[in-house]
Amino acid sequence: MTPDPSAQPRSVEDHADAIARMLEPLSDEPTEETVPLDAALGRVTAEEVRSEVDLPLFRNSQMDGYAVRAADIRSVPVALEVSGDIPAGHATPVTLIAGTALRIMTGAPVPTGADAIVPIEDTELVLGRDDDLNGAVVEIRRSRTAGEYVRERGSDVHRGEVLVPAGVRLGPRHLAALAAAGVETVRVRARLRVGILTTGTELISSGDPAFGQVYDANGIALAALVEEAGATVSVRASSDDDPAAFERILEDALQQSDLVITSGGISKGAYEVVREVLLPRGADVTTVAMQPGGPQATAVVGGVPVIAFPGNPVSTQVSFVVFLRDPLRAAAGLPPVEQQSATLTDGLRSVPGRRQFHRGRLDGAGGVAPVSGPSSHLVAGMARADVLIDVPAESESVEPGASVTVWTL
Repeated sequence: MTPDPSAQPRSVEDHADAIARMLEPLSDEPTEETVPLDAALGRVTAEEVRSEVDLPLFRNSQMDGYAVRAADIRSVPVALEVSGDIPAGHATPVTLIAGTALRIMTGAPVPTGADAIVPIEDTELVLGRDDDLNGAVVEIRRSRTAGEYVRERGSDVHRGEVLVPAGVRLGPRHLAALAAAGVETVRVRARLRVGILTTGTELISSGDPAFGQVYDANGIALAALVEEAGATVSVRASSDDDPAAFERILEDALQQSDLVITSGGISKGAYEVVREVLLPRGADVTTVAMQPGGPQATAVVGGVPVIAFPGNPVSTQVSFVVFLRDPLRAAAGLPPVEQQSATLTDGLRSVPGRRQFHRGRLDGAGGVAPVSGPSSHLVAGMARADVLIDVPAESESVEPGASVTVWTL
């Protein structure tokens, strides 16, 4: 599709809708896979996980101290013979003799007959002839009621109860609960495979740049954004402005990916390699009424969606947040990132007819201050920001104290 020079710029909403429609098939019928628990961090559960055991697995002590019968320590201080020792991991069941105490460690099985634990801080141990508790007596200085510092079996979760619901992005706390219940694998939604292609003869990945060269910030930025949105990077490659070189990395990415993202090469000037390669394949190359991020393009090549962003580093990141973050999260089974309102602390100037996304920083008290300038090359300013300030296309300026919509970065 050849772009029409007289066409009006597309609105942000219309372009976002077009991309969302393109990506709908990727989330309509999500695939699943089983992964080991130690590879499940950040994955989204495809089904609820029920515990196959009671937690705790057995009645155990919450404290280092002494296992007793509450009835034996109603009047304190009281001296009790220490009839044994129960370390954590003790494998032989023990029975408490009435009128005695058993020294016990945190997590150790509570003996039959005991119904309370006296913390070691509330006691004083008097040893007998040696240090193995033979003839030892413990003085209990504070009474305890039945059940104190005793973790009952199943008091956390009973066998058959839900440990983690479906649709949860697994964090460390979820993995800890699953591991405690003996879960070794978990069924999760498969991650979308996303190819990332950056373009430009001027790009280098490392080393000392020659005159006119720049480091490729977009490859690593897009990879991080993709992973954060719940997908995985299948291919990450770069080409110069030779169409044949770009076509080679594109074909490779299409073979290995469910979605391909490109940066650079779609403006109206010369050496626009992405536009040159994708236009004959039916690409929609357009201008969106936004700043930064005006040049945009989409295509479906061999059944694989291709989303093309402009090459300036801030434009690339803003474009991802505005157009691709929530569709990728939806495909991963994650909720959208909600926008919020904040009070502008400093005034802003804007370009009429373009929806601007200024970088900003929240102050913790409901206010937001602009960070750096609006230009699309200011990557250090982008790093200092934690939100985008959304300025409507019809605004020429926004005064301090105005309520603005912000997008979390």
